[in-house]
Amino acid sequence: MSLYEEFRFKPAPWLPHSELSLEELERVRNIKREDMEYTNENGFSVKVVLNPELYMVQDLFYRILMSDLNDTQLTIICPNQWPDAYSAVAGMLNHYNVSARNLHAFAMDEWADEDGNVAPLTYGAGLGYSFMNHFYYRIREDLRPPVDHWHTFNNDNKADGVYSRIIEDISGGGVDCVYSATGWPGHTAFIDPKTKEFAADSLEEFCKLGSRIVTETPLTIAENSMFGPMGASGDVWAVPFKAATIGPKDIVSAKDRFELHSFANPDGSSWQRMVSRLELYGPISKEFPASILRLGKGVCYVSEGIAKPFASWHCGINDWEL
Repeated sequence: MSLYEEFRFKPAPWLPHSELSLEELERVRNIKREDMEYTNENGFSVKVVLNPELYMVQDLFYRILMSDLNDTQLTIICPNQWPDAYSAVAGMLNHYNVSARNLHAFAMDEWADEDGNVAPLTYGAGLGYSFMNHFYYRIREDLRPPVDHWHTFNNDNKADGVYSRIIEDISGGGVDCVYSATGWPGHTAFIDPKTKEFAADSLEEFCKLGSRIVTETPLTIAENSMFGPMGASGDVWAVPFKAATIGPKDIVSAKDRFELHSFANPDGSSWQRMVSRLELYGPISKEFPASILRLGKGVCYVSEGIAKPFASWHCGINDWEL
């Protein structure tokens, strides 16, 4: 039985992919675990694993190790906030005496106030604060790169395209890898759908847009109110509604992409389960910004928790599901 068989309704118009047919939404919603893994024509793969974050730690450590052994520059764009992953990588670098001297790391976003002023690195709930304190400063001093290799947003680089030009200049056209994890509205970083700051007439035009200050969607604010730095209590009043972010240009120009979908609560609930399917199996569209990762080489590791079916309402909710 289809979700819409007894009661058909349109999704809210401000949602990403709200223009999709109900049948397309139903198709994506009901993709089975055994049908989830694939590699597309662009070299983008989906793999289902127990813990994607462990793969991220492994991948990031290996890239830094090889940059040390080969004495070659490594440029990466990093998601926020992942204190457990970054501190684990730093701990491994310290334990095995691996130098990160060749690494240039770019934080992909930061909060901003209503006037577009970027949060300082001293702001405890800030993305740059976490990026510096849980990653850079956890690397042993003799193994760290110079502090100017750790790039964060500030009021000097927040103007349209400035941060993207810094990334382009240092990386030589595009970073070696962009690490990311999609948010509730289908964003990467704060590249939110249907925002005026990322308005474009075509997917091609959208993919040329660089970094900028943006206005967040309601779903982005709701999602971030559930994270630890904002109290993990649904305190949407604690979440700034503007942010500085990389642009689609920085994602499509990267040489490699590493995406992880693993946000699930201990009880099995997750706001990411449908978003993951829309990103990986829906159309590639500027209406769903994270879908552009599939335009190039990369991999998305999906946890078994996110890969679970979630169509209980078709037959009614049982007592044990309440």
